Amino acid sequence: MTQASVPARAIPVAMTHRQILEALSGLLLGMFVAILSGTVVANALPRIITELHGTQSAYTWVVTSTLLATTATTPLWGKLADLTSKKVLVQVALVIFVLGSVLAGLSQSTGQLIACRVLQGVGAGGLTALAQVIMATMIAPRERGRYSGYLGAVMAVGTIGGPLIGGVLVDTPWLGWRWCFYVGVPFALLALVVLQKTLDLPVVKRKVQIDWWGATLITAAVSLLLIWISLAGSRYDWLSWQSAVMVPGALLLGAAAVRVETRASEPLIPPRLFRNRTITLSVLASIAVGVGMFGASVFLSQYFQISRGVTPTMSGLMTLPMILGLLVASTAVGRIITSTGRWKRYLVAGSALLTVGFALMGTMRADTPYWRVSVFMALIGVGIGMTMQNLVLAVQNTVGAHELGAASSVVAFFRSLGGAVGVSALGALLGHNVRRYLADGLAALGVPAPAGSGDTLPDVHTLPAPIRAVVESAYGHGAGDIFLAATPFGLIALIAVLFIKEVPLLRHTGGPLTDEVEQESTVAAGGGAAVIRTGIRD
Repeated sequence: MTQASVPARAIPVAMTHRQILEALSGLLLGMFVAILSGTVVANALPRIITELHGTQSAYTWVVTSTLLATTATTPLWGKLADLTSKKVLVQVALVIFVLGSVLAGLSQSTGQLIACRVLQGVGAGGLTALAQVIMATMIAPRERGRYSGYLGAVMAVGTIGGPLIGGVLVDTPWLGWRWCFYVGVPFALLALVVLQKTLDLPVVKRKVQIDWWGATLITAAVSLLLIWISLAGSRYDWLSWQSAVMVPGALLLGAAAVRVETRASEPLIPPRLFRNRTITLSVLASIAVGVGMFGASVFLSQYFQISRGVTPTMSGLMTLPMILGLLVASTAVGRIITSTGRWKRYLVAGSALLTVGFALMGTMRADTPYWRVSVFMALIGVGIGMTMQNLVLAVQNTVGAHELGAASSVVAFFRSLGGAVGVSALGALLGHNVRRYLADGLAALGVPAPAGSGDTLPDVHTLPAPIRAVVESAYGHGAGDIFLAATPFGLIALIAVLFIKEVPLLRHTGGPLTDEVEQESTVAAGGGAAVIRTGIRD
């Protein structure tokens, strides 16, 4: 390449299957670390909260804080991906994630743990957003289903391995729950090295303008809403002066964020994207999927350990049907979509299965036969595997190359937002119903309910048999209630995807092209400008 500018019509750069896999190897390893960080803690949380003397609200916020940080920073990472080096960004995200993980392992209170989980969430937000953006940069939409299947498989492996690893760590006396945070660090460091050697993407040279006001207002609005949801009904009444301040405050902050975004030159969440019906409906479906996926499933380990009295390791094994369903569905459907170019039918089927799975899990109690719970969990897993990645794929197929980062991160943002709201709202519902069921059960035994019952997580193995039965029943019934509450959100996702207009997946990157002109990206190349067109060789 000479220093002079090359002609506008440069020779296309195509990547073979092997080259793409090499480039994605470090990225997939980073995604594995991000997934592992959430799942490895899932089965350890009951033990962690008990040892740190935390409450049911703290249990919820250990999860919500990470989701909130991921939600708030995902659009920021996506915008940066449109403006600067994607390779450097994903490495920075990994470094932030490692720092958060180490500090979380050193936490001495639930407050410290929640703060460190926020830092982890910032890194996870980068890994989540950038994985989709980098894949979209290298791979044509028609072929992307195949590689989304690989991404789904890695996510499934992390989700399967996490609970098992976390359970073993917690049940091993000389390791303990702190190693749930340390265990991902070596993988993250390895991902840094692999990314440095294998990921080579063109860098678009543009002036970086970040909408910091928009980011601040969006984060403040969501945070205030989640604080209100998680504390109302326990720390103060739903109808109270706190609610009268927080709810209007969150709405005002949200309105201010919308106003800022419409006027910003580089908005964090570009309002123009929502003029596209596919993006709007995909975002609505992503919110609904996020509420169900995170909000309902995050309490499964609590159900198994408290209602069924199993160990953290066994709790991980008992969630395998859901994860295996996700693994099989994401991998198989990804390959089918690649071969046919059609995707809507799988979104519809997945949303329907998700709705049915939630409704059936709503019948779950402490004494429900495990085989029946396994079938219900498998339905949910298949539904998630068929919808989550393919909603992003549908959006990426409708936008130009310059908006891939923003469009991909918008879907991830609203999915995480749905998850954060879902965890907070369903966690509050669980705490409220458990307190009520405990009071009723103890009253039937002639035992007065102690103050704060239902706020702290009990160790059922230390309770007398009659009281243990009441506690197990209360948490089992409460778990069923939150899945039942998640069912309407699955239905919302189904209705949304039904109205999405299917556009066959393209065999080139960068959105719909005309017959005469293909979209081209100008990149810096030795002081000149080279035009790179990416795609897959047929």
